[in-house]
Amino acid sequence: MQLILKLVFGLATLYAVVALAAFLFQRRLTYFPDPERIAPASFNLPGVEERVIATPDGEQLGAWFAPPAPGRPTVLYFHGNAGNLGNRSERVRRFLGRGWGVMFLSYRGYGGSTGRPSEGANVADAKLAYEALRRAGVAPQDIIVYGESLGSGIAVQVAAEKEVGGLVLDAPYTSIVDVAEVSYPYLPVRPFMFDRYETMRFLPQVTAPLLVMHGEDDQVIPVEMGKAVYAAANAPKEIVTFPRAGHSDHHLHGSYDELFRWVDALRAKAPARAPAQQQMRP
Repeated sequence: MQLILKLVFGLATLYAVVALAAFLFQRRLTYFPDPERIAPASFNLPGVEERVIATPDGEQLGAWFAPPAPGRPTVLYFHGNAGNLGNRSERVRRFLGRGWGVMFLSYRGYGGSTGRPSEGANVADAKLAYEALRRAGVAPQDIIVYGESLGSGIAVQVAAEKEVGGLVLDAPYTSIVDVAEVSYPYLPVRPFMFDRYETMRFLPQVTAPLLVMHGEDDQVIPVEMGKAVYAAANAPKEIVTFPRAGHSDHHLHGSYDELFRWVDALRAKAPARAPAQQQMRP
């Protein structure tokens, strides 16, 4: 009996240590930044400039910016939880090839940006990036907010507050808490998470047209979450799933074509506007 009690006590102690470590270092389990600053010129992206967005609390955020061709939209892009903007260079190239403008924001701690990431900081910084586009003369109706994985929860909160032309959610989740419960079912994550990214709470405030894209073999964020986000969203909305795609490879299964089709259809319905004359300040 004593041996059993000792074993139970030892396992309980080990569990407590693991749970405490997960609580204390939870942001290290959420964000996986590559802090290296990489210039867009390294990827032969003509017309893409590095910009710095200063935050009210003194941080300096890197961003890749290129203006759109006349009459074309601009993608305000919020990336996933790993890597840096260099890992998204092919997406930049594809968007530029359509004549789209781009604003790809580097979160705090990523790609040369200072500071440390958190939900509060990331969402506030995303809104600064939106305002930077507005100062550049990009009309709200011409801004397509794109959220990739982690960035989907940021994109939803921007679109819930700001006027935008469309919202694209790439492998979205219902909340980061729900994702954590799937990834760490043995830990009591729900009451103790700092950054929650509660997509479902902000969705009712989004009135812009929505496109959800999700791989059906996604082992990181289950496709059921993407379907739940779609079901809860306001119309107009569309969902496209890719049967053989995982979490970050649906571009190999036709997602660029689906995205371009959706944006072209969206733009075809929008009234024509005169081009803006303002230029973005460095």
